[in-house]
Amino acid sequence: MTKAKTYRPRIADKLLKRKLKGKGAVLVEGAKWCGKTTTAEQICNSVLYMSEPEKRDQNIQLARLNPKLLLRGEKPRLIDEWQVAPILWDAIRFEADHSRELGLFVLTGSSVPPDMHEVIHSGTGRFGWLKMRPMSLWESGESTGEVSLSELFDGKTDIAGISNLDLERIAFITCRGGWPLAVDMDDDIALDQAFDYVAAVEKRDIQQADGIERDPTRVHRLLRSYSRHQGSQATFSSIKDDLIKNEGESFDTDTVASYINALKRIFVIEDVEAWNPNLRSKTAIRTSDTRYFSDPSIATASLGIGPADLISDLNTFGLIFETLCMRDLRIYADSLNGSVYHFRDKNGLECDAVIHLRDGRYGLIEIKLGGENLINQGVSTLLTLAEKIDTDKMKSPSFLMVLTAVGDYAYRREDGVLVVPVGCLRD
Repeated sequence: MTKAKTYRPRIADKLLKRKLKGKGAVLVEGAKWCGKTTTAEQICNSVLYMSEPEKRDQNIQLARLNPKLLLRGEKPRLIDEWQVAPILWDAIRFEADHSRELGLFVLTGSSVPPDMHEVIHSGTGRFGWLKMRPMSLWESGESTGEVSLSELFDGKTDIAGISNLDLERIAFITCRGGWPLAVDMDDDIALDQAFDYVAAVEKRDIQQADGIERDPTRVHRLLRSYSRHQGSQATFSSIKDDLIKNEGESFDTDTVASYINALKRIFVIEDVEAWNPNLRSKTAIRTSDTRYFSDPSIATASLGIGPADLISDLNTFGLIFETLCMRDLRIYADSLNGSVYHFRDKNGLECDAVIHLRDGRYGLIEIKLGGENLINQGVSTLLTLAEKIDTDKMKSPSFLMVLTAVGDYAYRREDGVLVVPVGCLRD
């Protein structure tokens, strides 16, 4: 098996190696073109490409008649796009169950299989799961990595760093996205890639989510509406109203829900759940998910805009930049056995991102384009929320951070709040 000659290391590399030490098989899921197969190829010693055109039908037939034949090969063995034949799941689970070895198989999938009725076993105890996303700025080489989230959680908050990214470059990176092949392309060619990705989602990929044929024009309009709601807790009903108002499209609420669920199944949409801390007061906490794509370039391509458009509309830029930050924070949090949440209470107090680790440590993050006024707003929000947390029932936050698009330096303010350009951050 030929491995990539110029492979950019991914945070998922170490996560996959770790999971293979504890499970017979690991399923790596994520959007098409985010690098799942290439990452798995670096670790695996043999590979079966289930969707290889000349062998696809044969592979599907063998999966039913003689699955063990497909599983032969040096271990770990990569089963790429396993969802082409979901029945393979039980064969892999059986082999993992009856072997004394671990780390036998890596499965990759760019969609959740629409039909799992033939699969008998869940895989509990034998399978591990790993989510991959497009590249973070640390992985693409555009963050200096001078501020480590891991070190912040360990109490090392006397930070210092210098970002190399100005507003124009951040605008470009937002529109290009973290697609691995695009990262090393010339800038003008790289910007085309997200448009091609969105076109593929509209014309073909969404059909693979649940087997339902959908009009690409209607998918496009839904994506445009979802783009306008990045970083909000918009309901299906409000998205429906937006479609009627701005797209002239008469979706009903159930149809909006079905389209969004299909896009989630192919990892285009990745919303963020609400955080529910212990507060001193009995203030009600909003529990709606916050709307995000898995990469900011999906939003810009859906809207048909580029870097110059973001520079001329800083409000839109700020919302889509938030999507970039959430992508990176989720990648970094995975490395730390953590999850990313959003907080909002009934009085409108809102925190853009909360990274919560398994051991109960957490950090509060506000996301701003930059500038003294916006940074001060973020600081005020963080200090207000930190004051409301009942530290008799849970830990104090490990850090408070304003994460910015621009600003030359990463530093700690006198009030203890960290100001960090995204171009300095890493896991």
